[in-house]
Amino acid sequence: MKAMVLERQGEPLRLQELPDPVPGPGQIRLDVRACAVCRTDLHILDGELAEPKLPLIPGHQIVGTVSALGEMDEDTGGRFRIGQRVGVPWLGWTCGVCRYCRSGRENLCDRARFTGYQIDGGYAEKAVADARFCFPLPAGYPDLQAAPLLCAGLIGYRTLRLATEGDAIPPDLRVERLGFYGFGAAAHILVQVARHQGRKVYAFSRPGDTAAQDFARSLGVDWAGGSDEPPPEPLDAALLFAPAGELVPAALAAVVKGGTVVCGGIHMSDIPSFPYAILWGERMVRSVANLTRRDAEEFLALAPQVPIETQVTPFPLAQANEALAALRGGRVHGAAVLVVE
Repeated sequence: MKAMVLERQGEPLRLQELPDPVPGPGQIRLDVRACAVCRTDLHILDGELAEPKLPLIPGHQIVGTVSALGEMDEDTGGRFRIGQRVGVPWLGWTCGVCRYCRSGRENLCDRARFTGYQIDGGYAEKAVADARFCFPLPAGYPDLQAAPLLCAGLIGYRTLRLATEGDAIPPDLRVERLGFYGFGAAAHILVQVARHQGRKVYAFSRPGDTAAQDFARSLGVDWAGGSDEPPPEPLDAALLFAPAGELVPAALAAVVKGGTVVCGGIHMSDIPSFPYAILWGERMVRSVANLTRRDAEEFLALAPQVPIETQVTPFPLAQANEALAALRGGRVHGAAVLVVE
């Protein structure tokens, strides 16, 4: 098979011819059709996420069809059939026995392994994955449009869910006004979910990035501006999708007392010091770590109900470096997706 391989962090991916992977017990092999490109891939390539498997095939938003099955047990037997289309997300394996796994928080498993990081991913013609962490995909989504749902969508959904936990308190205090800081792949999906839920969305981009602001307006946000601008009204919660630590104090200053700022990325630059006054008033800052299988099941069921429409820019597999460069340079509106033919 052909694959784009990372041999050393800080270097470009190289197109290589490799043996087809063989599924082990509990695994399935996919003929990859598409794999979306994620900012996490950049963090791995740049060395901001340390100690990846090397050499490594990146990619953790995989859409493919099952081409081979390993030996299955009672938990995995019968879940998938040859020719079925499935998706593979970031969370690729958990131990199942630690305190986190046993309490419904498998996303925090200390021994977890991740697709495209410790497990070879989808920048290839074929991929192997643990059947327990693969998911059937909604029928109405072509391969390219389905791929961004698997990380931009899933991590964004968990970020939104944590930001809106205040909905459980009295109705007059519902989390209604949301700020999205960074308007890329995740935000363009989650704005559709938030509007479906009847919430107002205020989009913040890099100062002067009028193209991103226009893109946000085209998706129906209530306001769009630079991250150096205050929103037209105070926010109930803020979701940070940009990996820029300086946005945390800006978002804290924009939320109401009792409001929540949720950092949705796996990596972020250092957060600068800020006055206690903008945290006081029971404001909260929290992070999102990975996802759970429950998140995937809920979100993939919700996507066609909204219905979510993903906007994608396709690249051939061999142009993975160009796709990553476009993402790094802010030249992708929506999601970049590698097409495997």
